[in-house]
Parts: sequence; C-alpha cells; structure tokens
Amino acid sequence: MAPNDITFFQRFQEDILAGRKTITLRDASESHFKTGDVLRVGRFEDDGYFCTLRVTATSQVTLETLTQQHADQENMTLPELKAVIAEIYPGQQQFYVIEFECV
Repeated sequence: MAPNDITFFQRFQEDILAGRKTITLRDASESHFKTGDVLRVGRFEDDGYFCTLRVTATSQVTLETLTQQHADQENMTLPELKAVIAEIYPGQQQFYVIEFECV
C-alpha cells in the first residue's frame, strides 16, 4: 500500500469528503505542497487512507491575518479556526494555506 502524503485529524474527514472543508493550514514542515499536486490523504490517528486530493492553490497567512473566508473554507467560525490552529501549532504565527478539492 502506498504511503499517505498528508494526514488530517479524523474529526475533519466528513467535512473534507462532503466538500465543506476546502483548505488546510500547515506549518513550515508541510509548506512544500504545490498547485497541481495529487495527494493520498489519511487520518492522523491511524494513517488510514480516506481520499485523494488535488492542490488547487497555495499561499501564506499569519494567525492575525486569518479572515472569515479562511474560516468558511475550513467550515468553522473565525474564533473556532484561530483556537484550533493555536491548539495544533502552539506559539506559531506563520502558516501555509493549501487549497484543495477531492478527486
């Protein structure tokens, strides 16, 4: 079985598959993805494959410059998004936005 290219917490799987979550915010360790990349996606908890995504765009953002549009693309409110990012990446300010679609 091929390894997964990127993982998401299981709690985001349903939103990704339904097209409600169309971006992910990552730190510098995952800043290498480029527009057009096709990625095998697994769950963080068990690395189980659950879909394939195509990267449609990438950009950079800071915690302070996150907008309601980012939150909408994450299927969250802006305060929820900022809280989740602070929980996953404590103390970090610079992030990489990876926009995607299921293929």
